[in-house]
Amino acid sequence: MKIKNKTKFAILKNEDPFDHLKWVNACEDYPINIDFEVFDLTIETWLEDITAYSPSLLLLKPSGKTSLYRSLYQERLEILVTSLKYKTFPSLDEVRIYESKRYFAYWAKAHQLPHPKTWVYYHRNEALKALKKMNFPLVGKMNIGASGKGVQILDSKNQVKKYIKRAFSDGLVSNTGPKLSQGKLIQRAWHKFTHPKELINKLRTYRDIASDSQKGFIILQEFIKHDYEWRAVRIGDSYFAHKKIVLNKKASGTLEKEYGTPPVELLNFVRSLTDLFRFRSIAVDVFEPVKGQYLINEAQCIFGQSDPYQMLVDGIPGRYLFKDDQWVFEKGNFNSNSSYDLRLKDAIKINGLDL
Repeated sequence: MKIKNKTKFAILKNEDPFDHLKWVNACEDYPINIDFEVFDLTIETWLEDITAYSPSLLLLKPSGKTSLYRSLYQERLEILVTSLKYKTFPSLDEVRIYESKRYFAYWAKAHQLPHPKTWVYYHRNEALKALKKMNFPLVGKMNIGASGKGVQILDSKNQVKKYIKRAFSDGLVSNTGPKLSQGKLIQRAWHKFTHPKELINKLRTYRDIASDSQKGFIILQEFIKHDYEWRAVRIGDSYFAHKKIVLNKKASGTLEKEYGTPPVELLNFVRSLTDLFRFRSIAVDVFEPVKGQYLINEAQCIFGQSDPYQMLVDGIPGRYLFKDDQWVFEKGNFNSNSSYDLRLKDAIKINGLDL
């Protein structure tokens, strides 16, 4: 008689010792006992450790803070998926566009997706010459950088020239440090003070980001005038959306939100996009310069969540489901544990795992 292999999960952590803990919480709190192990993808024995465990599914927390560790995580994940055929959640395609604005620009253009015009230059003179045909302001973007960090509004041709020259000489560095605009500064500082390991890790992260210079290429994007940016989320078959409100010409990282009923057109847009690429864990940031016209600014498979919900409709948390060719709002708390609980449920479901 054949004995069925036991389902096992491997959580692939990155260089941050705390980044993967939401996955750990989701596994520990799942109603049925889950067999899982955490593997450090940054150590030399990563491949031997993972293959010896022989997991049924890899749960991913890709690195998105510095180019060094983002490349490391991406390269090793490519081997696990393309060479060894491991299944993952999120998918490899979702991770490829995660915190890589350069790759995302290539990907969006190749698939003819509606997005702001974006240019990636590896030659200083080519970039300077191209300015003759561009309108201002422009947006300068670092390849890596969440919450609006590494994004700079360049109002004039002279500003852009200086930006280009810096990119091809000393290099560009992302803004880093405590988010003063986030509020509750005293409470957050006290939490870090009473949790010294977290404080040390945070300071180390600030140092690493500050020293991660982007040199030898530049990313420029057309400036889209907007008062808000949609944050549309799909996890499994659940959809959420809210507005991120603009402050100082940027919506990312402001934490100013507006909740309400999202337009059906937006939900249809996100559903079509995610169905096309089979994305199951994605936040799509969307400009709406004209009502009903949507431009994809960025897409991330792992994203922050400052509130315990991703959507409120008439003040009630919930999600949208597409049932019988129509959108149905379902009340409930579906974003617990920063939405990792919902991710885990979908990962088990779509992979047909027997627990």
